[in-house]
Amino acid sequence: MMERWDLYDSDRNLTGETMLRGNPIPPGRFHLVVHICVFNPAGQMLIQRRQPFKQGWSGMWDVTVGGSAVAGDNSRTAARRELKEEVGIDHDFSGVAPDVSISFPDGFDDYFLLEMEPDPASLTLQYEEVAEVKWATKEEIFAMIDEGTFIPYHKAFLEFLFFRHAVPDAGSRGISGNA
Repeated sequence: MMERWDLYDSDRNLTGETMLRGNPIPPGRFHLVVHICVFNPAGQMLIQRRQPFKQGWSGMWDVTVGGSAVAGDNSRTAARRELKEEVGIDHDFSGVAPDVSISFPDGFDDYFLLEMEPDPASLTLQYEEVAEVKWATKEEIFAMIDEGTFIPYHKAFLEFLFFRHAVPDAGSRGISGNA
């Protein structure tokens, strides 16, 4: 079954329009994507290797979970659904705002940062999407980017995600911590 996406205007308001995944996004319209980065208390991120047969970044390592919101989802419901579908973790995002929101040419990308310590061997991986998961340090991820085995995120952005996890109120006070 084809995914149907809600469309938003540039102010992130729902337009009441939808589209099928794979069709071009109309000019002046945007869609919603979510990413969930699971960190353990040691500051490592749980990363996933995408299935070699999955379209887009096949066989490459990525952050814990990511995907497009489907029609009717908001960031929180999309994050809960994606986390449960891809790695089998059921987490309630009610009342939680994304830790980081960024725009890209066709949409909005909300990042949720969680701290928990699931055993990778105990997770239920979605066969269609995820080949394997493991814990990795920021330095290991950067080395994987250099090797071409991790999706080529800007290292400064990943650095910020690791920082934001370590200093949860950094987003409201800025990097220096000054009010």
